Amino acid sequence: MKGSLARYRFMAYVTGIGLLVLTVGVVLKYAFNSPGLVAVVGVVHGFLFMIYVVCAFDLSLKSKWQPLYTLGVLLSGTIPFLSFYTERKVTQRVTAQLESPAAA
Repeated sequence: MKGSLARYRFMAYVTGIGLLVLTVGVVLKYAFNSPGLVAVVGVVHGFLFMIYVVCAFDLSLKSKWQPLYTLGVLLSGTIPFLSFYTERKVTQRVTAQLESPAAA
């Protein structure tokens, strides 16, 4: 489960940064009529988000999360800054699960 957590954490940060760059691109597109950044970053973020979903779903299966919690974690990659917060909470939850006597 540690490998799944590491992959999830990496993709949560990459997805979060990509989403922030995409948000800046959207602001530039509509405020200054400059669509160049959105055209590139949008595609890249979409691809990275698919990888994030796979990594988060893998971790959810191994951690035996409830479906609603899993859905919340998956959707957190779509709201700027939320993936960073969710990553921290998920890491705390999974770390506590790994350290509990029942996990051994």
